[in-house]
Amino acid sequence: MSLSLRAGVVSDVGNHRAVNQDAAFVASWAVGVADGVGGGPAGDLASAALLHRLTAGGRRVTDADGLAVRIRSANWDLGAHVRRDPALAGMATTFTAVWFTDSGALLLAHTGDSRAYLLRHGTLIRQTRDDSYVQALVDGGIVREEDAMSHPRRNIITASLSGEPSDLVRVIERVPVSGDRWMICSDGVTDYLPDDAVAGVLRSVEDATEAAHALVELSLAAGSRDNVTAVVADVVPGARGTERARYAGAAAARFTEELAV
Repeated sequence: MSLSLRAGVVSDVGNHRAVNQDAAFVASWAVGVADGVGGGPAGDLASAALLHRLTAGGRRVTDADGLAVRIRSANWDLGAHVRRDPALAGMATTFTAVWFTDSGALLLAHTGDSRAYLLRHGTLIRQTRDDSYVQALVDGGIVREEDAMSHPRRNIITASLSGEPSDLVRVIERVPVSGDRWMICSDGVTDYLPDDAVAGVLRSVEDATEAAHALVELSLAAGSRDNVTAVVADVVPGARGTERARYAGAAAARFTEELAV
């Protein structure tokens, strides 16, 4: 049985930022979120450029190695921007996505602290480990998991995509199951909403776009001081299309030229 994604995306600049450095895309074949690294230059350019270059080739991916090559090529494009304009040196972005291969396997790609969650049979399971300073403290038993959300250094990340050949590119395979619900988000959601609040929305709001909107609204109501982006994607029966990706956040505001599928 062929499976595809039925996805919704909402991205909000938030109440405390002038520029949305989050970018996201959704399609029947893949969804993803990139978050420009705070404190560096042109985070909105970094996140938008990465997603547009990555999705410009359309859905065709054969396996995990093939997606890793696509990500590295898109990351090289970030480096090309810096080589053209040295003022952009230091720009970087996180990246988290799920992507169907040509054969129907589901790949999970992750670098940074944008997270992916899977709701399966009503149980929410976090699928990514933050590449962050605070996560390292949690792993080492120095900080409790329940204290990580309020740690003053929670926004320091230890891996990102910055156009360097040495940047971490991590892709693993997951088995897709009809009825699964994936949620991918920037840290503007997960720094302010505990997992049980996320699970409550994903269980109770049937429509994917409405669920993404509810997560963003809850994050803002919880006092999020960051850009806030959520993608909700349901795994459903049906053939994957060849449509162009639909963009949100910085990716919708930049690079409006036509991209080949």
